[in-house]
Amino acid sequence: MWSVRLKSVLSCVLTVSFLFLKLAICEEAGESNDKGETYSIEGKVQVAYPGVKISEWLPFTRILVDGGKYVGFFRQDGTFKVNGLPSGSYVVEIANPTYVFEPARVDITTKGKMRARKVNNVQSTQVTQMAYPLKFKTKLKAGYFETREKFHVTDMLKNPMVLMMVVPLIFIVIMPRLVNTQDPEVQKEMQNMSMLNQKQEMPDLSEMAANWFGGGSGGSGGGTTRRKEKTAGRIKHK
Repeated sequence: MWSVRLKSVLSCVLTVSFLFLKLAICEEAGESNDKGETYSIEGKVQVAYPGVKISEWLPFTRILVDGGKYVGFFRQDGTFKVNGLPSGSYVVEIANPTYVFEPARVDITTKGKMRARKVNNVQSTQVTQMAYPLKFKTKLKAGYFETREKFHVTDMLKNPMVLMMVVPLIFIVIMPRLVNTQDPEVQKEMQNMSMLNQKQEMPDLSEMAANWFGGGSGGSGGGTTRRKEKTAGRIKHK
């Protein structure tokens, strides 16, 4: 009797313990499936400026993944490793106050495969693959101030006021040299022009003022009669 009861109690205890063990295993498996596996992003950073030592820029440089959601640090040789990343797509940036680096995008599949490509915010569909592990090189130095413009002689020549002064001066100096004044035909034309200028009588300023302020047609008629009288007087004297 006691042996039968003892056997039944032991069987019940074993069954209950087996059930509890099975439940614990299932819970651990569920937690591992919820968390998922994590991966790491590796790479190396180089400053391509002669005479710059690693110790000068390494302490001031950080690895930012997705704008600082994950942060990585460097080893002494310039390599880095960012751990604890689930599968997905990440933008890796190098933050340094002196040098500028081109960012990279790393795609991690659920199977752990890595694919690196350049970040193209303008044409996101255009894919330019990069080598993995990542290799970052300096693009340029960070510029916080605009360089002052230097003075050039060409800037002065491009000024419109200078052009207005220089171009007529060039015509005045060069044009007489282009015309051959020793040519007899040219000399005749110049003499005829001078004679025509001498024959043209210059208007009397007093008559012009009288015409302007004295009232139009009447003044102009008086001026013509005065001119006729002057010409007649000159003919008589001759």
